[in-house]
Amino acid sequence: MIREAHVSDAATIAEIYNYYILNSIVTFELDPITPVDIAKRMMTYKRIGPYLVYEENNQVIGYAYASKFRDRKAYDSSVESTIYLRNGSSGKGIGFKLYSELLSLLLPKYHVIIGGISLPNEASVKLHEKCGFTKVGHFPEVGNKFGKWVDVGFWLLNGTG
Repeated sequence: MIREAHVSDAATIAEIYNYYILNSIVTFELDPITPVDIAKRMMTYKRIGPYLVYEENNQVIGYAYASKFRDRKAYDSSVESTIYLRNGSSGKGIGFKLYSELLSLLLPKYHVIIGGISLPNEASVKLHEKCGFTKVGHFPEVGNKFGKWVDVGFWLLNGTG
């Protein structure tokens, strides 16, 4: 089931996200975050659009939301979308269902939705392209994590907002 996230989901969301902070390049955050951090972020992101979770058997499996693309006022019609699934949950169609729901709620409101993907990340690239995103940019070696330079690609989806 897809539903709006609640503050009571913050601990589970932090657990999902912290796995990626500690074990992957898909986020450039380096230090684990707390449920309090997630709760604060949720309140900020809910002003921009929905903050959704995918729940199965009363357990949050993934979450998705939109954030500001940039702080300048002229960027207000553009957002950056984010999705994370619990480690081991990909390849089951959950990400596509959750992301599609998020995008369906964002597209009428925003002109552009941007997906930033640290590379390589074949699963995320496939998800974005399956959802209609097109690759529009590639920045080599813009991040450094685990002592390695990491590229970032940007995918874009045009909305009607």
